[in-house]
Amino acid sequence: MPATQLPSFLLMALGREEPWWEEGASGLGSGREISLGRGIQLHTGVSWSCPGPVSKWQACPAASGERAVLKTKVICGGRTGRLIKSGPEWPEQERAEQLARGAALKWASGIFYRPEQLARLGQYRSREVQRTCSLEARLKSVVQSYLEGVQTGVWQLAQAIEAVQGTREALSQARGLLQGMSQALRTLQPLRERVAQYKQLQAMSHLLPRLRAVPAAVAHTQTLIDAQQFLEAYMSLRELEQLREDTWAPLGGLELPVFQGLDLLFEALGQAVEAAAGAAGKLAREDPALLVAAVRVAEVETGRTTPLGQVPRDWRQRCLRALQEGLEQTHFGSPLLPAPGALPGWLEALRVALPVELATAEALVAPCCPPQYNVVQLWAHTLHSGLRRSLQHLLAGPELEAADAFALLHWALHVYLGQEMMGSLELGPEADVSQLEPLLTLENIEQLEATFVANVQASVSQWLQNALDGEVAEWGREQGPNTDPSGSYYSPMPAIVLQILEENIRVASLVSESLQQRVHGMALSELGIFLRSFSDALIRFSRDHLRGKAMVPHYVPYLLAALNHQSALSSSVSVLQLDGAPSGALAPVEAALDKLQRRICRLVLEALQVELQPLFADLPSRQWLSSPELLESVCERTGRFCRDFGRVRNPTVQLLLAEAERAVVLQYLRALMQGRLVCRGADERTQAAERLRHDAAQLQQLFLGLGLEENAHCAPVLLALRELLNLRDPALLGLEVAGLQQQFPDVRCGRGSRREEKPEGGENGADTPPWCPCSEDHVSALLGLRGDLSREQQLAALSSLQAALPPSPRAGRRALFSLVPAPAPAPASCLPSGSCARARLLSE
Repeated sequence: MPATQLPSFLLMALGREEPWWEEGASGLGSGREISLGRGIQLHTGVSWSCPGPVSKWQACPAASGERAVLKTKVICGGRTGRLIKSGPEWPEQERAEQLARGAALKWASGIFYRPEQLARLGQYRSREVQRTCSLEARLKSVVQSYLEGVQTGVWQLAQAIEAVQGTREALSQARGLLQGMSQALRTLQPLRERVAQYKQLQAMSHLLPRLRAVPAAVAHTQTLIDAQQFLEAYMSLRELEQLREDTWAPLGGLELPVFQGLDLLFEALGQAVEAAAGAAGKLAREDPALLVAAVRVAEVETGRTTPLGQVPRDWRQRCLRALQEGLEQTHFGSPLLPAPGALPGWLEALRVALPVELATAEALVAPCCPPQYNVVQLWAHTLHSGLRRSLQHLLAGPELEAADAFALLHWALHVYLGQEMMGSLELGPEADVSQLEPLLTLENIEQLEATFVANVQASVSQWLQNALDGEVAEWGREQGPNTDPSGSYYSPMPAIVLQILEENIRVASLVSESLQQRVHGMALSELGIFLRSFSDALIRFSRDHLRGKAMVPHYVPYLLAALNHQSALSSSVSVLQLDGAPSGALAPVEAALDKLQRRICRLVLEALQVELQPLFADLPSRQWLSSPELLESVCERTGRFCRDFGRVRNPTVQLLLAEAERAVVLQYLRALMQGRLVCRGADERTQAAERLRHDAAQLQQLFLGLGLEENAHCAPVLLALRELLNLRDPALLGLEVAGLQQQFPDVRCGRGSRREEKPEGGENGADTPPWCPCSEDHVSALLGLRGDLSREQQLAALSSLQAALPPSPRAGRRALFSLVPAPAPAPASCLPSGSCARARLLSE
C-alpha cells in the first residue's frame, strides 16, 4: 500500500530539538514512515516504536516555558506513548524559529526597555501562555478532524481492494470457461456449414419446379415484347424478377445463371416502350391503346421500389425524352438545309404542320398520358426549341438570299406568334411560347436585316442602272421621245425608279420599323447615285453631240424629255417620305434633283447659244440700224428652237422659257458691248434707240407667244439702255446711269472690283455659268455707243455711278450684267483704287 503523507503543520509540530518518548507508548517506527497497522504508513521524518496497534491520536502541549510541540498519544494495547523525534532539524522549521525568536526579542526589547515595564512581566507571560494554549487547542482540533477523515478513507480503500481482488478472481474463472467454449465452437463449425447447405438445398427443392420454367418464361416474354404486348410482358418480367429475389436470400445473394438474361430483357422492354413513346403522335391516331400501355408500364416501373443493390429504372424520363426526340425528328430531323429559294416553302410547310401537331397533341395524345406529363406544353416547347435550333443552324451556314432573309424575318416576327400558328385561339394556354427564348436573337435579326438590305441594294442598283441604260439607248434613235396623251414628252423611267424604291420600302415595313428605316436610307442613297449617273450620262451625251462624235437628230427634244423626267421625279419623290420621319429626310434628294434641273437647263441653253451665236455676230451694225431683219432672224430661229418647249410640263416650262429669254438678252447685251458700232450723230442715236425699243417689243412678243409670263421678262433692260442713247443733254447722263443702277443692281460692283458667281455645277464645272467681271466697263461701253461724249462727260457719268449708294437688291431680279463679259480686259497698269474704264480715259 502507498504511504500516507502527513500535513505540513503536523510535520512542523513533530519537529523537536531533542528526541523524546512518553512512558507506556508502544510501536515501532524508523526514518519518516509510521506504520499504523493494516499496511498503513505515515511519513513523519521521526523514529518511534509502539508494541501494539494504533487506535487513537492525541496532541498535547509541552511543559510551560518550552516551545510548542505536538504530543501524540498512541493507544497501543491500553498504553500511551509519545513520538520521539530523531534526526536533524528541518531547514524550514529552523528558519521559522529564528524569525519567530527574532520577532519576539524585538518585541520584548521594545516593551521592556524601561525598568518600570518589568513589573508587568508576569502579566505579559500569563497572556502569552493563554494565547499559546488557545492556539494549541485549535491546532489539536484541526489535526484530530483530519486524522479521522484519513482513517475513514483508509478503511474505504481497504474495502475497495478486497472487492477488486474478488472481481479479479471471478474474471479469471470466466476467462477459463470462455477458452473452453471456443474450442467447442471450432469443433461445431463443419456442422454449421452443413446446416446452411441443407437449408439452401431445401429452398432449391421447393423452387425447382418454378426455376425449370424460367427459360420458357424468358422466351415467352421476348415474344410478348416483339408483339408489343407491353402489359403482359411487364407482368411476366415482374414475376421472373420476384422469383430471382426469392432465390437470393436462400443462396446468400448468389444469382443463378438462369436469371442472367433478365436485365437484358428489361432493357429490351424499356427500348420498346421508348420507341412507342417516340411515335406518340402516330400511335394516338392509329393505335392509342398501345400508347396507353407503354405509358402505364413506364409509370408503374418508375413508381416501383427497386430491390436493394439494383439501379432504379426511370422509364418516365425515358418516355418524355422519347416524346421530344420523336417530335423533333419528325419536323426537324433532316440535316440538310433548305436550298436557296426553298426557305419560304419550308416555312409555309411548318406554318401548316405545327398547329396541326399541337391540335393532335391536345385532342389525342394528352388523354393517353397522365396529367403530370403536360403533353400540350411539352409539345409546344419541344417544337419551339427544335425550330430554334434549326434556324440557328441555318443562319450559321451560307449567307441567305434577299427573298429568304425577308421570308425568315417576316415569318419569325409575325407569322409564328400570330393567330395562324402559336397564337391561335383554338390552342389552350399550355401552348403559349411567348415567354420562351425567341426564335431569333437580336444578333440574328441584325444579321438578317443587314443581309436583306445588302442584297436588295445590289438588286436595286442593278435595276436602276438597267433603267438608265435603256433610257440612254433611246437618245440616239431616229424617232423623237414618246409623248403622253397631253402631248408632253414621257418616259416610264421615273415611274419605274420610284416604284422600285417605294415597293422595297413598303415590303420592308411588313417586317419591322428598323428594317423599313434601313431600306429607306438605302433607297435614298441609291436614288442620289442614280441622279448623279443620270446627270453624268447627259453631260456625255451633250459633249459627244457638240463635238460631232455622235450626231443626234433629236438632241434638244431628248434634253427636254430628261427635264420632264426630273420634273416627274421631283413631284413624286414625296412618296418616299416615311410617316413620322423628320421633314429634312428628303433634302439631299431634292437638292440633287434641283442640281439636275439646272444642269439640263444649261445644256438646253448652250444648244440655243450655238444656234444664235452666228446671228449676233452682225449686231450691232449699220444694217441692224436700218433693217429689222437681223433680229427677226434671231426671233425666228429662237421660236423654232423653243417650239418644243411646250412639251415640257409646268412649272418647269416657265423656268426654261425664262432662262431662254435671258440667254437671248445676254447675247444681245454682249453684242452691244463689243464696241462694233459707234453712232455718228443724233440721228443714228435716235435710230439706235428706236431699234432697241423695237427689239425689246419684238422679244417680248416672241416669248409672250411662247407662254412666258410677263413679269419674268428680261427684255425691258433694252428699254433702259434706249434711254441712255436717247438722252439729248449729256449733263443728265449721271441721273440716267444712277437710274440704270437702281433697276439693275449688278451693273455696279464698286470701284472696279470683280465678283464671281458661285458655281452651280459639280466638280467638273459643267454647270458653272460663264464667269465675267462686272464693273464700270459695262457703263463705259454702253456710253461709247453714243459717240458724242467727251472724256470729261464720261468721267462725270462714271463718277455719279461711284458716288451713288448701293441699291437694295430687288426680289426676283435676276442677274444680267454680271453674266456679260467686259468689252476689253483691264490693262496691266490699272490702278487698284479706280475702275479700269476711268483709268483708261485718264490715260488718253
